[in-house]
Amino acid sequence: MRLILFDIDGTLIYAHGVGHRSFVTAMQSVFGTAGPHDTYDWRGKTDPWIVRDLMRLAGIPDDVLEARLGECFEMYVRSLEVLLADGHPVDVLPGIDRLVHALAAREDVLIGLLTGNVKPGAEAKLRSTGLLPLFRLGAYGSDAADRRRLPVIAHERARALTGAEIPFADTLIIGDTPLDVDCARACGAVAVAVATGQHSLSELQALEPDLVFQDFGDVEGSLQRLLTFFPGSEQAHSGSARAAQEGS
Repeated sequence: MRLILFDIDGTLIYAHGVGHRSFVTAMQSVFGTAGPHDTYDWRGKTDPWIVRDLMRLAGIPDDVLEARLGECFEMYVRSLEVLLADGHPVDVLPGIDRLVHALAAREDVLIGLLTGNVKPGAEAKLRSTGLLPLFRLGAYGSDAADRRRLPVIAHERARALTGAEIPFADTLIIGDTPLDVDCARACGAVAVAVATGQHSLSELQALEPDLVFQDFGDVEGSLQRLLTFFPGSEQAHSGSARAAQEGS
């Protein structure tokens, strides 16, 4: 069985900044400042990491920050849900709907989420897309602020769900940032990068992930490559090289 774990923002969906906007509202409400949020690099970081970074940069003492962090996330989720209920757009990225449905229908694949979003935020963003019920497990920013810890959590949940131990070599971590690639590398999973976020194809190729895609618009081709890649095989290396050359 293969375990395939998807990032959310920039990988599954483009939410037009709804998370950023909701966090600014929450941080200003709870801490009186949103810190240097306009110049801060949010990409690939977990929600707790982002809030702690921004509030420390704004001079909020750690004891105050930790005491009110839960309140900040509660405010964030409320703001997020209000904006989404008011019609803030969430776009499913090219090929994702068909790709996820096809993977979810397979008996030899277990799909889940590995995301820096706190769990209620992840669920709020995905609920309107219809994709949420297809992901049978998740590891979230609310589980650990360090993204590198999330694959182990996902594996524990996969084992509890299936009773099987899925090796990290049979696990694919799919994301759109260098931190997603780093996360996969750190645990020995297959690193899959997709250039549908804020990093270009060339930036991602430079990281030498195991597989790299411009997007998942070619659903059949994407499925074949995701399901037949095995680390160390000649087919894997030739497929990865071909992907880099084709930029697909």
